[in-house]
Amino acid sequence: MNIEDQMLERLEQVLDPEVGVNIVDLGLVYDVKVDEAGKATVEMTLTIPECPLADQIVEDVKTAAKETPGVKDVDVRLVWEPKWTPAKMNDKAREEIRARHAMAP
Repeated sequence: MNIEDQMLERLEQVLDPEVGVNIVDLGLVYDVKVDEAGKATVEMTLTIPECPLADQIVEDVKTAAKETPGVKDVDVRLVWEPKWTPAKMNDKAREEIRARHAMAP
Protein backbone atom coordinates (compact mmCIF):
# COMPACT_ATOMS: atom_id res chain seq x y z
CA MET A 1 0.00 0.00 0.00
CA ASN A 2 1.46 3.38 -0.96
CA ILE A 3 1.78 6.28 1.46
CA GLU A 4 -1.19 8.18 -0.02
CA ASP A 5 -3.45 5.17 0.50
CA GLN A 6 -2.17 4.82 4.06
CA MET A 7 -2.92 8.48 4.68
CA LEU A 8 -6.46 8.08 3.30
CA GLU A 9 -6.98 5.26 5.79
CA ARG A 10 -5.93 7.62 8.60
CA LEU A 11 -8.26 10.31 7.27
CA GLU A 12 -11.16 7.87 7.56
CA GLN A 13 -10.84 8.49 11.32
CA VAL A 14 -11.80 12.14 10.85
CA LEU A 15 -15.53 12.73 11.21
CA ASP A 16 -17.56 15.64 9.99
CA PRO A 17 -19.02 16.37 13.44
CA GLU A 18 -22.30 17.73 12.11
CA VAL A 19 -22.95 14.72 9.87
CA GLY A 20 -21.25 12.04 11.97
CA VAL A 21 -19.62 10.35 8.97
CA ASN A 22 -15.94 10.33 8.05
CA ILE A 23 -14.67 12.88 5.54
CA VAL A 24 -13.36 10.28 3.09
CA ASP A 25 -16.68 8.44 2.76
CA LEU A 26 -18.49 11.77 2.52
CA GLY A 27 -16.36 12.61 -0.51
CA LEU A 28 -14.82 15.70 1.07
CA VAL A 29 -11.23 14.65 0.32
CA TYR A 30 -10.42 15.40 -3.31
CA ASP A 31 -6.70 14.59 -3.40
CA VAL A 32 -3.77 13.56 -1.20
CA LYS A 33 -0.11 13.74 -2.19
CA VAL A 34 3.11 13.15 -0.32
CA ASP A 35 6.45 14.28 -1.70
CA GLU A 36 9.82 12.59 -1.16
CA ALA A 37 10.57 14.82 1.84
CA GLY A 38 7.39 13.68 3.63
CA LYS A 39 5.39 16.86 2.97
CA ALA A 40 1.74 15.92 2.53
CA THR A 41 -0.88 17.99 0.77
CA VAL A 42 -4.56 17.29 1.35
CA GLU A 43 -7.00 18.99 -0.99
CA MET A 44 -10.49 18.88 0.41
CA THR A 45 -13.75 20.72 0.77
CA LEU A 46 -16.49 20.96 3.35
CA THR A 47 -20.20 20.31 3.02
CA ILE A 48 -20.80 24.08 3.19
CA PRO A 49 -18.30 26.97 2.94
CA GLU A 50 -19.55 28.55 6.16
CA CYS A 51 -19.08 25.38 8.21
CA PRO A 52 -18.72 26.52 11.85
CA LEU A 53 -16.40 23.58 12.60
CA ALA A 54 -14.04 24.11 9.66
CA ASP A 55 -11.02 24.92 11.84
CA GLN A 56 -11.55 21.81 13.96
CA ILE A 57 -11.93 19.57 10.91
CA VAL A 58 -8.74 20.97 9.35
CA GLU A 59 -6.82 20.38 12.61
CA ASP A 60 -8.19 16.84 12.83
CA VAL A 61 -7.07 16.22 9.23
CA LYS A 62 -3.55 17.47 10.01
CA THR A 63 -3.33 15.31 13.13
CA ALA A 64 -4.57 12.17 11.36
CA ALA A 65 -2.35 12.70 8.33
CA LYS A 66 0.75 13.16 10.52
CA GLU A 67 0.08 9.73 12.04
CA THR A 68 0.92 8.20 8.67
CA PRO A 69 4.45 6.74 8.68
CA GLY A 70 6.70 8.90 6.52
CA VAL A 71 4.56 12.04 6.74
CA LYS A 72 6.46 14.87 8.41
CA ASP A 73 4.33 17.92 7.59
CA VAL A 74 0.81 18.49 6.28
CA ASP A 75 -0.72 21.30 4.26
CA VAL A 76 -4.53 21.24 4.09
CA ARG A 77 -6.01 23.18 1.21
CA LEU A 78 -9.70 23.92 1.41
CA VAL A 79 -11.20 24.27 -2.06
CA TRP A 80 -14.73 25.10 -3.15
CA GLU A 81 -14.59 23.85 -6.73
CA PRO A 82 -15.88 21.40 -7.52
CA LYS A 83 -18.64 22.10 -5.05
CA TRP A 84 -19.50 19.24 -2.71
CA THR A 85 -22.87 17.60 -3.23
CA PRO A 86 -24.39 14.48 -1.64
CA ALA A 87 -23.63 12.68 -4.91
CA LYS A 88 -19.95 12.64 -3.83
CA MET A 89 -20.73 10.32 -0.89
CA ASN A 90 -19.94 6.65 -1.25
CA ASP A 91 -22.44 3.89 -0.47
CA LYS A 92 -21.00 3.38 3.02
CA ALA A 93 -21.71 7.04 3.92
CA ARG A 94 -25.23 6.84 2.52
CA GLU A 95 -25.94 3.74 4.61
CA GLU A 96 -24.57 5.37 7.78
CA ILE A 97 -26.76 8.42 7.25
CA ARG A 98 -29.83 6.29 6.51
CA ALA A 99 -29.21 4.25 9.65
CA ARG A 100 -28.88 7.40 11.78
CA HIS A 101 -32.16 8.78 10.45
CA ALA A 102 -33.92 5.46 10.99
CA MET A 103 -32.83 5.48 14.64
CA ALA A 104 -33.86 9.11 15.23
CA PRO A 105 -37.06 9.57 17.23
